[in-house]
Amino acid sequence: MSQPVKFVDTEFLRVAYLENGPAEGWPVILVHGFPYDVHAFEADARLLAAEGARVVRPYVRGYGPTRFLSSETMRNGQQAARGLDLIQLAQALQLTGPILGGFDWGGNAACVAAALWPDQIGGLVSYAGYDIIDVEAQRLPAAPSLERVCWYQHLFQSERGRAALRTNRSEIGRMLWREWSPSWAFDAAAYERTAQAFDNPDFVDVVIHAYRVMHGHEQGDPALQPLEDKLASCPPITVPTVTIDGSEDPLKPGGTADHARYFTGPHEHRTLSAGHNVPHEAPGAFAEAVLQVRRWRT
Repeated sequence: MSQPVKFVDTEFLRVAYLENGPAEGWPVILVHGFPYDVHAFEADARLLAAEGARVVRPYVRGYGPTRFLSSETMRNGQQAARGLDLIQLAQALQLTGPILGGFDWGGNAACVAAALWPDQIGGLVSYAGYDIIDVEAQRLPAAPSLERVCWYQHLFQSERGRAALRTNRSEIGRMLWREWSPSWAFDAAAYERTAQAFDNPDFVDVVIHAYRVMHGHEQGDPALQPLEDKLASCPPITVPTVTIDGSEDPLKPGGTADHARYFTGPHEHRTLSAGHNVPHEAPGAFAEAVLQVRRWRT
């Protein structure tokens, strides 16, 4: 039986989310990435709820039933906007010191929130280490093998890429699931359930903007530039953190254990036998990491 979708308004969004656990439980926010959705964290949400957590799984901007409140708002995918979304979501739901967990875009947004607003965050579980985007570094070429894996990012820099995503969003997502998780035999029903989240009217614009800003080919919101300037300095993450790698993830060859220098609070790094979609491929891994963060806090 599917869970009811709940809604809460922030400054710019009507955020749709799923919730598990008691309303008075200790708060956790689990954040999906591209091209995924809230269902990636189903196993982790159940496990954490059984431990007394109040687990919130938001559809991020541009996904599922989440909507912008105004047609005038920029369909912005930059990291500062997505990190701020998490802070405003926590405030709207009156969550005090939530532990954030995320992968892909969700890991990036969670790292941004933890780095910029540590006094409002109780801890962090981040897939792929210190996942704050260094926009200047993105201007430099990576190894050819990695550039090949990132074909979708290059495609999205052109208007042909925007049209391709608009027309073939489900097929592109399915290809990326297969490429990024080479040993994971997901079934068609699991993918189709997630792909429904890509039918959001703002999905294409948010995704395209996210990758163009990342590569320095489009501007973000000028009001968020002070936050981006702070992120460009690679601020340390001071909250208790567990970082996770997937040993079979082609997007992160060699892993991210060398990111340890960016974490100045309690920190542990874990490498799992998985690809990019750790919540689906290793159910419970995020829950175990969240519980470790909570132990450090108590």
